Amino acid sequence: MKVLQELPTAGQSFPIGPTLTPDGANFCLFSKNATRVDLLFFDDVEDITPKQIIALDPYINRTYHYWHVFVPSIKSGQLYGYSVEGPNDPSKGHRFDADKILLDPYAKSVAFPKDYDRGAFARAGKLAVPSLKSVVCDLSLYDWNGDQHPRHSFGETVIYEMHVAGFTKNPNSGIAKELRGTYLGLIEKIPYLVELGVPAVELLPVFQFDAQDCPKGLVNYWGYSPISFFAPHQGYSTSTNPLQVLDDFRDMVKAFHQAGIEVILDVVFNHTAEGDQDGPNYCFRGIDNSIYYTLDDNKSQYSNYTGTGNTLNANHPIVRRMIVSSLHFWVREMHVDGFRFDLASILSRDDKGRLIENPPVLWDIESDPVLAGTKLIAEAWDAVGLYQVGSFIGDSWKEWNGKFRDDVRSFMRGDKDSVSKFVTRTVGSPDLFANDNREPEQSINFVTCHDGFTMNDLVSYNSKHNEANGEDNRDGSNDNISWNFGVEGPTEDIQIESWRNRQIKNFFATTILSVGAPMILMGDEVRRTQHGNNNAYCQDNELTWFDWSLVSKHEKLFRFVKILLASRVKRDSAKHEYSNLNLKQLLERSTFSWHGIALNLPDWSEDSHSIAVTVRSLSGTTSMYYMFNAYFKPLEFELPKIDSGSVKKWRRWIDTSLESPNDICMIGDGPAVSATIYNVEAHSIAVLVRQN
Repeated sequence: MKVLQELPTAGQSFPIGPTLTPDGANFCLFSKNATRVDLLFFDDVEDITPKQIIALDPYINRTYHYWHVFVPSIKSGQLYGYSVEGPNDPSKGHRFDADKILLDPYAKSVAFPKDYDRGAFARAGKLAVPSLKSVVCDLSLYDWNGDQHPRHSFGETVIYEMHVAGFTKNPNSGIAKELRGTYLGLIEKIPYLVELGVPAVELLPVFQFDAQDCPKGLVNYWGYSPISFFAPHQGYSTSTNPLQVLDDFRDMVKAFHQAGIEVILDVVFNHTAEGDQDGPNYCFRGIDNSIYYTLDDNKSQYSNYTGTGNTLNANHPIVRRMIVSSLHFWVREMHVDGFRFDLASILSRDDKGRLIENPPVLWDIESDPVLAGTKLIAEAWDAVGLYQVGSFIGDSWKEWNGKFRDDVRSFMRGDKDSVSKFVTRTVGSPDLFANDNREPEQSINFVTCHDGFTMNDLVSYNSKHNEANGEDNRDGSNDNISWNFGVEGPTEDIQIESWRNRQIKNFFATTILSVGAPMILMGDEVRRTQHGNNNAYCQDNELTWFDWSLVSKHEKLFRFVKILLASRVKRDSAKHEYSNLNLKQLLERSTFSWHGIALNLPDWSEDSHSIAVTVRSLSGTTSMYYMFNAYFKPLEFELPKIDSGSVKKWRRWIDTSLESPNDICMIGDGPAVSATIYNVEAHSIAVLVRQN
């Protein structure tokens, strides 16, 4: 940056952050407790000292608690940061350190030096290595080419949870090396997702995160360690140019939309990468620690409802505004279609950690006109026991249903006293959602997600195997409700492999066919494995990457899942038949007839391992007969009778015990079933269809 030829002017207190104009840029930063603020400009990301310093005069450049200045001639790409001076008194919640160069919380891009070192930001004194830099960005130049949000209803949505880099980073992905692990690399694999038939992807965190926030020698792979709530993660760009990452991300979103696929972001507004009292000073801590974070009564300690060292003070007015502004940015400027909020129940807490009956930040999001029509999904719990599944605030939020995961796993494993819980989950969890006019898709149904076993590992391991994480296998959940069918890990035993394939199909069929919005995990459709690691947050390697050789190896399973998804997404009845009903109305107006192996005699006892149900569509055009056998022996199910004069017979649609292609077909194309009983093999599901 050249020495300014024109002097800075006072600037204005709005908008917050950097605002580029044809004549220069306005900068605005909130800090209530700062006594001095300097705006620092750099010529290169590797610079340790600034090329120019603008000291903000508190009498000219401060309005209320907003520090602001207009700097002429600033262009897109300018690197900058802040030095903020104030009391360094942790006992009162203040941790100002004017020696640290701080990021702008509202910056739309972050530039990383080659020698970036997390530890250096936690040590006292001036940095001996280059700092992170904020970047002035011109967002107006990108051509969206008329891009529009697909706006799929939840009734026609299946969510595919995936990692941006992990999907293409494997050398066997078949894409150019320079594109692997990037936003643009993901574009190359959209045809695969189109073939599979998913209408929405949910990307693990793409906010700029701290890849060094993990055990030494490893990498924070998942990205649940945000540095900025606006900037897209630089590590997924094809270039080190901090402006290119914005175009790369938007190119990716535009390509997904052209394929009819929505983009949902997994967002982390509950904590930051600054960690506990021993963590680094990147941004919020040095700008105004007591404002941005929830502190214990001993204000030198951070409240830790996240399990990560700190908790964002989300219901403070300044933090609320930042969160909503972040969501606006991702929707308006980056065309994102929805958000899944990590540990969303934390957003229900006040600055003392107490539960708020009507949390302001959640109602801000719920009622915001910019976000109307945007998908909002809550992980409705936190790390210290607050569990709000079924009671999360508002009308717009859908909720991850951890009880669906656990109860379906338990039934399929053959656990005692699991039938009634399993049934409750398959009909939309009315114990959780039917009492508050909730939609049938209020529940986000899943059996696996990024956190825990993959589907393959769920049927291959009885115990976690997290030794590679460097914590002596202490990390990760010990209770996975998994079953290895007699052998821990991979096996060449054909019979065990057959059982495992069958069980995976059972899980997919239950998830896709249950009332609710289904979510599946990247690679489960081809049995991706993490070799028993159920907490692979720090494994950026082939353990977590999508292995593309599995697509051909498990092409039969891929076919099964693809046909299942087609029945969910494309069938008119799935889209429209109950689109105006809430869950309670759907259950009241639908015809559910429950059976055991004998008609009309369901066995709800704790020793039962089977259930059957006849479901008739609201229009009466289709009847379906589901038979679930989690017992270790085959069971003969009596079939509902059909009038002797009818030419419409039961036809087999799904039988997970059969080999491909007989395990599933397009609805109505299966063979007729003329017998009065149907033999359902051990640990399998069969579905018959009758169309009038």
